[in-house]
Formats: sequence, structure tokens, C-alpha cells
Amino acid sequence: MDSTESSYISSAEPLTNAPPKSPPSPSSDVAEKPTYVRFLVSNSAAGSVIGKGGSTITDFQSQSGARIQLSRNHEFFPGTTDRIIMVSGAINEILKAVELILSKLLSEVNSENDNDAEPKSKVRLVVPNGSCGRIIGKGGATIRSFIEDSQAGIKISPQDNNYFGINDRLVTLTGTLDEQMHAVDLIVSKLSEDSHYSQSINSPMSYPGVSSSGYHGAPSLLPSGNPSDYITNGPGVKFENSKEERSNSLTIGVLDGHVGFVVGRGGRNIMEISQTSGARVKISDRGDYISGTSERKVTITGSQRAIHTAESMILKKVAYATEKAIEVE
Repeated sequence: MDSTESSYISSAEPLTNAPPKSPPSPSSDVAEKPTYVRFLVSNSAAGSVIGKGGSTITDFQSQSGARIQLSRNHEFFPGTTDRIIMVSGAINEILKAVELILSKLLSEVNSENDNDAEPKSKVRLVVPNGSCGRIIGKGGATIRSFIEDSQAGIKISPQDNNYFGINDRLVTLTGTLDEQMHAVDLIVSKLSEDSHYSQSINSPMSYPGVSSSGYHGAPSLLPSGNPSDYITNGPGVKFENSKEERSNSLTIGVLDGHVGFVVGRGGRNIMEISQTSGARVKISDRGDYISGTSERKVTITGSQRAIHTAESMILKKVAYATEKAIEVE
């Protein structure tokens, strides 16, 4: 794995696992079955996990036998400014890697504080909504037993309906490192019994429409081409990039006053467009217009079909915005 800060792997490659050193459950099949866990770290903490030239993450992978992946710099979990770490492998490999990561982060936090540093901390796991029922159990029986066994605090967030298409929830673990690791063991072992959960190991860690600031809506445009590459003919008209990029990237102009209709409240519209089409949509910052116009740059990236679908959906939003403007007049 390329372990530099800029590295990002959106889907797991085939895993090669060493035999489990000490199966954490009576079922060796479950212990050996490849699974995964995702959790959040701050952007600055991610740098500590990676290490200089990727030395730390390489060492952690070597010691644990697990695979460790991070979302790209500034690609955050929706509504936060935290990056996502995914650790995959056999359960005992995952637990070893998670313990190495959390131990390092906890030691760095304690070294920055005074002598009476609080030994308790929190870890936020990212769990698909459909798998949370296994952690909760009938009438909350399973989560109560996990809390009693581990002595860790375990809290599952409600499903966040503010973000279209986001089907993950946060499971927050509080306590000492030992208590958190015991809770992680119980949770991952339970989730690994769910075939749907294990199959989602290949799901991408990124969330369509998430901007570099951690919010859904209008991500900053990463310019491709010069202003002269764009030809303006009015709102909603195509502005194609240079020929070599034409197959997978398209930029259209949208009047500044109409961008809100494309983004939608809380970023719902742009999330829906990305989710439905499969394309990546970026909108330039306020004031960053196509040369000689008052139109923001909306860059669509993906397959030809994805680009076409996203473009059509955006133009419908623009047409609706135009109609509303006419009604006001």
C-alpha cells in the first residue's frame, strides 16, 4: 500500500491473512473470516498514524497483519472534520492494529497534557445502519451486555437524515483503552456474523458530495484547464474542458443565484445528484466565476453516462430556479 499522506484506496484489495494467533471467539471460522472496522480520527491525528514517509502505518500493518486505509486528506465523515480509518483482516489482526493506533494517539494526547491527564477517551466507530440492530439486540439486550462486559460507554447515534444517501451511523465508545478494546472486540465479533456487513468491506470510504470543509454542498473546484477553455453562452450551457479531459470531465456554468437550488438545503440536492448518477460534482467557491461571467463552475467527473445523468439533473434544478425567478418578477 502506498502509505504517504496523499494515498487513498477507495476499495479493499484481496486480503492475504496470516493464521490468527489467538482466536477471540470459540468459532475459528468467524475468527479467520476477513472483516473490517472503520473509525474516525482528526485530520492532525491521521498524520501521526501515517508517520513520516508512511513509516508508522507500515509498521502497524507489519506488526498486526491487518490492512490499514485512510480517507484522503480533507475527505471527512459527513458533518465532521474527521477522517476515516478502515482496518481489515481477521478479527485478531484488526484488534491488534486498532490497539496500536489508539495507543499511539492516546500517548500523544497524554504527553501534551499536564501530569493529571484524563485516562478515559472516546472512539467513534462507523457502522452501516443496517448492521446496528445486531449491536443493539432485541430490546437493547445485546448493547447492555456489551456495556456490562466491557465497562465501556457505548452510544449509537440516531440515523442522520440531514445527509441524503448516508446510511452509516456512529457508535461512540468511551472509557479506558482496555475498556474500549474490549468493546471493539465484542462489536466486531458480532458484526462479523452478519454476511451483509462483511460484504461491505469493498465499499468506498468516501461520501459523494462531501466538501473539503467536511460539509455537504459546494466543494471547492480543483481547476482543470484555463479560463479560455470555457465558452460561455448563458446559464446552464456546457463548458467543455480541454480535449484530453473531455471523456471523463465536464464543466457547466450556473448563475451564482441559482447555485443554492443545485446544492439544496443541507446539501441534499447535490448529494442526490451524486448518489443517483454516480458522478462527482464540484462547485467553485463564491466569487470564483467562469471568466467574464457571473456563473459558478460546476465540474462533473465520472463515466460518460454518469456525467450525462448528473448534467441532466443539474439543468432541471437550474430550469426550476429560472422559473421561480420569473414568478417573482
